Amino acid sequence: MAKKWVYFFGGKETEGNASMRDLLGGKGANLAEMSRLGLPVPPGFSISTEVCTHYYANEQSYPDDIKEQVWEALKKVERLSGKRFGDMHSPLMLSVRSGARVSMPGMMDTVLNLGLNSKSVLALIEKSGNERFAYDSYRRFIQMYSDVVLGIDVGEFEDILEDYKEDKGYSQDTQMSGADWKEIVNAYKVLVEEELDESFPESPEAQLWGAIGAVFKSWMVPRAQTYRKLHNISEDWGTAVNVQAMVFGNMGEDCATGVAFTRNPSTGEKALYGEFLINAQGEDVVAGIRTPQDITEASRIAAGSQNPSLEILMPDVFSQFTHICEKLERHYKDMQDLEFTVEQGKLWMLQTRKGKRTMSAALKIAVEMVEEELISEREAVDRIDPSSLDQLLHPTIAESAGHEELTTGLPASPGAAYGAVVFTADEAEAEKANGNPVILVRVETSPEDIHGMHAALGVLTTRGGMTSHAAVVARGMGKPCISGAGGIRVDLPRQQMIIEGKIINKGDFITLDGSSGRVFDGRVEMQQPETSQEFRRLMEWADDIRRMKVRTNAETPSDVKTALSFGAEGIGLCRTEHMFFQGERILSVREMILADTKVERQKALAKLLPMQRQDLIQIFELMEELPVTIRLLDPPLHEFLPKTEKEIEEVALNMGVNSEDLKERAQELHEVNPMLGNRGCRLLVLFPEIVEMQARAIFEATAELSKRTGATVKPEIMVPLVGMKSELENVRSTILSVAKEVEQENDVSLNFSIGTMIELPRAALRAEDIAEVAEFFSFGTNDLTQTTFGISRDDAASFLGNYQETGILKLDPFVSIDEKGVGELVSIGVRRGKSRRPDLKVGICGEHGGDPHSISFCEMIGLDYISCSPFRVPIARLAAAQAVLRSSSSR
Repeated sequence: MAKKWVYFFGGKETEGNASMRDLLGGKGANLAEMSRLGLPVPPGFSISTEVCTHYYANEQSYPDDIKEQVWEALKKVERLSGKRFGDMHSPLMLSVRSGARVSMPGMMDTVLNLGLNSKSVLALIEKSGNERFAYDSYRRFIQMYSDVVLGIDVGEFEDILEDYKEDKGYSQDTQMSGADWKEIVNAYKVLVEEELDESFPESPEAQLWGAIGAVFKSWMVPRAQTYRKLHNISEDWGTAVNVQAMVFGNMGEDCATGVAFTRNPSTGEKALYGEFLINAQGEDVVAGIRTPQDITEASRIAAGSQNPSLEILMPDVFSQFTHICEKLERHYKDMQDLEFTVEQGKLWMLQTRKGKRTMSAALKIAVEMVEEELISEREAVDRIDPSSLDQLLHPTIAESAGHEELTTGLPASPGAAYGAVVFTADEAEAEKANGNPVILVRVETSPEDIHGMHAALGVLTTRGGMTSHAAVVARGMGKPCISGAGGIRVDLPRQQMIIEGKIINKGDFITLDGSSGRVFDGRVEMQQPETSQEFRRLMEWADDIRRMKVRTNAETPSDVKTALSFGAEGIGLCRTEHMFFQGERILSVREMILADTKVERQKALAKLLPMQRQDLIQIFELMEELPVTIRLLDPPLHEFLPKTEKEIEEVALNMGVNSEDLKERAQELHEVNPMLGNRGCRLLVLFPEIVEMQARAIFEATAELSKRTGATVKPEIMVPLVGMKSELENVRSTILSVAKEVEQENDVSLNFSIGTMIELPRAALRAEDIAEVAEFFSFGTNDLTQTTFGISRDDAASFLGNYQETGILKLDPFVSIDEKGVGELVSIGVRRGKSRRPDLKVGICGEHGGDPHSISFCEMIGLDYISCSPFRVPIARLAAAQAVLRSSSSR
């Protein structure tokens, strides 16, 4: 039996459904599902993602039997539509669209009005009685097809149109007559012939296969590759192609096209949200060429618009559309993003998909759907993207901020950001690479701007509505966006924008408030956000589900307070060396390093002791009885010394030592590869007086707090970079000796544990031995990744990007744990460590502790806790719960 490549949708003959999104793409699967539900969907067919895979695996060629399957499906479309493809009396026009399994808005190509030529356009005029509509559709097709399939710059077509309108004194496309559009069509055809030395294709069949090929090719265009990289979408998935009978929203005043969401994608409010245009095609709504109108009367009033809503203009259509929206949301149990067209008073549904939304909206929608009994608490937890919680945890405009307001636009994506103005995506990317914050300002964004939007902190456009490309993409990225700021005029040649006579040049700072649509001059004061009730409820549900504890990496009171406010259940990594860089302490550290004898070192360390003790008291007080893991000194000593000649002279003068002696000592301590040098436990073995000072600070802080408050403080002392059991035994004996002294001096009984950070392959492999003397393991996967791959994290940026682009590595191993290498070592370490000490506590404290992909792996191998930076604690809590849900569903 021949393999099936093509799947028809339309009425009772529909061959697909919503569960087939991997094969039919999201768009095709949902078109099929809507057809099965009996909704008004123009008939069509989907060419499966497997054809895309075949296409790239076979030098961009198609399976042998695909054309036969396409024509068979096309005949069904003709029968249901009552039209024929290429017919000169009742022509069938087609749309050809991409459809990946995961929505990639605007990233790949589309062709509309396919099938028009110099003869069928006359038939369309006769059939519709509308010359203007027919030639408008034809010119759109020529422009789109020439851009997408023939590779002619779309700007050349736009220049022809703008010049023509200027000559005629027209300001809007709607002023163009049928005769005007006919002239434009002829001018477009001349342009094509001049560019290609051949005529624009007349054959509908050639047009169709040209468009299908263009959609498959668009899977690999740079903007689509960038989008996939940003959103971790596999290149192997491919795209489907959806071919569908055209319905026209530009046939007259009883026609329209629009985009809508079943709930507000910015706030989550349960209210229909969207825009439409009378007498227009779909791309007009998002292109920003015309100002769209509100769908509901309530939103029109709220926006202060004078243009009538769909609810008033077409009440029957509005009523039917509202019913469909409610039906689809109940069916999919999620907020839907819909596209529709009204052709001569008849409503047609062109798409439904899960709507992109801000994180605050996502939380509100999820919690309210639980209250509405549409979904369960577990489903609500599972559908929130943990990484996107970042959107809620960063600054907004301070209410007291008193800066000059330049203009306002549409609040397309909430949040706030300031940065230097840039006018191109390439500039945004270049400035970000130099460490500079930027705001990308465009007349309107297009899919080619994706890399600049990612690089910028915020996006500002002068055209476009709430569902424009800029709005949708920025919301998905969690970046503030203001669209439709019509009071701004962008002058690209001069690299400036003019707002009511005020000139803002490239490089000048502005601030965006995406929540209100306001644009401010300069940098505006920000404030920390407050978490919503929905956020707190969802986190409570997540905490009820998850198994692993979530700790934080922190060593300052402010970081500890932040982490606790986000629900941290302990400190998994307190890096004591970070405390040494503060204020005057660095002088004492440098004295210790420059000391020639143990006595001199002890004298310098004695100055550090009370400082470190007080730091730890503050942390213990904040943490109360929650666990605190304190890592002893880890970095090599030369990191504490000055680097430049000027710094050396300043430090020498301050310390009262000879600058040449200081420089010589710095050179002695300098290591060719400090990652593999005298650091961690090696340093502690060589200089046990460092261990003595740090252990005493820990134990005296514990003793003082226990006496003063009666709190049960149980510090976990972590020895870094252990590779051998004997190293840990050496440092452990020093710690125990100090503990005994402090107990006697303070008449207390200390309760503490000693463990190690597993960050060397040998430590993971010999975990059984090390567990004889370690009471806990904390996997330092930053260094374990470096030592496993033999890659310096600081230097990896020069080649890791290329590794990902070429497919050598799918993920950056410093961002998401390398399960097959580093992960296998962690798994071995857990298994072997627990075989010797069953009650061994095991956790992770590298950057991977805040990465959802890595957290899922940690759940799978049975870690007791994960530790991450304070702002990633909510992400870790949610990801840990989702890891439990997914592990249970896979059993």
